[in-house]
Amino acid sequence: MDLTASPKVLARAAADLLRLLPGRTLDPVLSGVVLEADVDGVVLAGTDRERGVRLHRTARVHRAGRLLVPARPLAEVLRHLDAPEVRLVLEGSRLALRTPGARFALPLLDLDAHPGVRAAPPALGSLDTALLPRAAVVAGAASRDDALPVFTGVHLTRRGDRLVLVGTDRFRMAVADLPWRPVAEGPDLLVPAGVLTEVSRQAEGAEVVLHGDADRAGFGWPGAEVTTAVLDAPFPDESRHLGAPFDGTVELPAADLAAALRRVAPFAGPQATVLLDVGDGEVRLRATGTGDADESVKASTGGDRISTGYQPRYLADALGAFGSDRIRIGLRSGHRRATVLTTADPTAAHLHYVVMPKRL
Repeated sequence: MDLTASPKVLARAAADLLRLLPGRTLDPVLSGVVLEADVDGVVLAGTDRERGVRLHRTARVHRAGRLLVPARPLAEVLRHLDAPEVRLVLEGSRLALRTPGARFALPLLDLDAHPGVRAAPPALGSLDTALLPRAAVVAGAASRDDALPVFTGVHLTRRGDRLVLVGTDRFRMAVADLPWRPVAEGPDLLVPAGVLTEVSRQAEGAEVVLHGDADRAGFGWPGAEVTTAVLDAPFPDESRHLGAPFDGTVELPAADLAAALRRVAPFAGPQATVLLDVGDGEVRLRATGTGDADESVKASTGGDRISTGYQPRYLADALGAFGSDRIRIGLRSGHRRATVLTTADPTAAHLHYVVMPKRL
């Protein structure tokens, strides 16, 4: 192998690969990155047996080849290079990285012992990358507790020409209803939320293609392909939270309520409860604990006048998901009745965020 490329381009690809394969492994072969160079450029590939990643980058290839080197040392060397170009060339049992005045050599790992990176399952459809922030919001609502793996995933399913994504940690739930272009039946997949979060961050280009079968899911975009094993567990039905009628409603800019919450939340004290009171033409946030705070925000209100308590962090996450959008908040009376936040104005990407009130 012998190629020349931009160290910044290769460094970003190596870092992206490590973020997509965060698992720690004692097997040095699985901790390596496969470099494949041919006339089309260079591919960085890796797997931890659960996930697989292939990232294609531009390079001038002087001699084609395929080898395996430790991924983290490669990423660290590339990250600190400030030369405009770096040359990667095989020298005996090492891969040398050369710039004017410097040389760094990495040992080769046993390529024959590497399991390889499987191709993605069949394509199911595609969606615009502009919709990925909504997918990231849904992934952010999923649990990070591996003791309950079903809640660490995002459920992807097709409803007509829409792709519905649902994530929950049992205390909140985010639901995104996105337009997409199906090419096959499905999907009905439970994908690890961490994979979807990282794909949402990295994907660039006109569209992201979703792949899937009974065992694996995959995401492809220009220059990249990521696959993962799917989670095998029944997922909660979001319709029981979204379909029930509301006793009261509030409509206002999400940013206005979020700003008030940031000012009131520090006063919530050890009980960490912020009260939201619906009045006539306004909502009022109250907290009593470390001192007390009270702030009103103008809003359009309807239905019953309801007072509900929330964990400040969950309410802040829900409001932050909508940015500067105008939102509608649906409230239900009684204990543990789900509150639903959604965009007030119809958009191509519908987002619902469910927050469970605290028992007061």
